[in-house]
Amino acid sequence: MSLFQKKIGTVFFKESSETAEYIERLKNLHDKTEGTLKKEIEKQIKFAKYGADGENKVAYELKTSGLDMYVLHDVYFEINGLSAQIDYIVITRKRIYILECKNLIGDIEIDSSGSFVRTYELFGRKMREGIYSPITQNKRHLQVLKELRKSSKSNLISKMIFEKNFDEVHKSVVVLANPKTCLNARYAPKEIKQQVIRADQLIAYIQEMDSLVKENTMSEKQMKELAGFYLEKNVPGHSDYAEKYETLIEKLKAGEVKSPEEVKDKREAAEVETSGKMEKSIEDLVRRLKEFRKEQSRKEGIKAYYIFNDAQMMDLIEKNPVTREEMMKVSGFGKIKIEKYGDDLLAILHSENK
Repeated sequence: MSLFQKKIGTVFFKESSETAEYIERLKNLHDKTEGTLKKEIEKQIKFAKYGADGENKVAYELKTSGLDMYVLHDVYFEINGLSAQIDYIVITRKRIYILECKNLIGDIEIDSSGSFVRTYELFGRKMREGIYSPITQNKRHLQVLKELRKSSKSNLISKMIFEKNFDEVHKSVVVLANPKTCLNARYAPKEIKQQVIRADQLIAYIQEMDSLVKENTMSEKQMKELAGFYLEKNVPGHSDYAEKYETLIEKLKAGEVKSPEEVKDKREAAEVETSGKMEKSIEDLVRRLKEFRKEQSRKEGIKAYYIFNDAQMMDLIEKNPVTREEMMKVSGFGKIKIEKYGDDLLAILHSENK
């Protein structure tokens, strides 16, 4: 049957990314401000660009693949209290691939238990840390997709058939986009090893996985309908990280904000106080957070990165939460962890250096 199918190549059904819009808005804000706030915006632009560069590398691989596929970039879904921001959904004639892009600095090792360890240099020192498993992250993404698709099935039998075939059709893939990153998965469990690849291996991986499916080839119409389903379920504008800077700059221009003491809203006060915080040494803040982590791990008799890993720590510093509720937006921090450590971490983030 596939011999008579029209060649369609790669079709980007959704190519835009909210990150690109976010960067442009930050650039405009950068030109309107000065001082420490300007430096803070520069830092946010750098982080956003680095993530976008990784996704662009993956986009290039997909566009030049020569394979028939429909692609959706940067989609966000919510259902039954679950949510997922997915870098890429790739629909081929045989399978559906869920891509999580990681443009990480340093080298990645996956040990025999499936744990991820990153090695990199920070302030001239070699650092080695455990990081939150992107495999686990993508499993949650798959669960959200499953719930979305199940909700569209009209009867119990179709839902049961869908669930039975879901794991075979849908493949989770973690793509390391930094060409300088070395991956050591020699001792990793086979099922983990098969889900982590470098960007330059992506197309060969898709071809291999597709070749294992001998039947159930999707037509172009079916591929397009499925891509349309996901696009319809996408929730645009789910987060607006640039808005806080826009609001602050407007208040500064209007003379409404001059110091943290003059701001009634606690969130706005914290944003103004960023100027003082940025003058602190990031290295010192990292040191104090790591000291807290080490002390807690000893008390509880667990590994330090179970408290929070370095990637989560940097996200904590970047998002700079003021309340427990805002800490919920930090990667790896849920209700239980915030209940245990939230107040102590907030005190570290917003206290003066001693």
